[in-house]
Amino acid sequence: MDLVQYVNDELVAKNDLPDFKAGDTITVYYTIREGAKTRTQFFRGTVIQRRGSGATETFTIRKMSGNVGVERVMPINSPAIEKIEVNKRGVVRRGRIFYLRALTGKKARIKERSHLERIYTSTSNKAIRKRVAFFMWLMANA
Repeated sequence: MDLVQYVNDELVAKNDLPDFKAGDTITVYYTIREGAKTRTQFFRGTVIQRRGSGATETFTIRKMSGNVGVERVMPINSPAIEKIEVNKRGVVRRGRIFYLRALTGKKARIKERSHLERIYTSTSNKAIRKRVAFFMWLMANA
């Protein structure tokens, strides 16, 4: 067995985190140390990318603070991360959605999975139902 692989498997602390991917809106709770005190802070935003694998895997979150976009890159196995909550599951067709940086307003919105199911049940148009069913199938098999 490779020594690096052994160290990654045995010695790196693994967090028990939910499954999320690009397009999902998540809230990350992490600890901050200020002098002798520690406190928990959260960062809520859209996942732009997941990168790497194993001990070096990271993810990038983006949120809008006023009119300024704020991005934060966090390692998956960071001991500072307390928990991650998945707030919304988004429908995107890319693994890295950097194009979101250039969009503002309603164009920067990401469709939700539950929204697609609502469209499917409310319409009687066969073409729309077929398209929505395809997207729902994509999300189930992703």
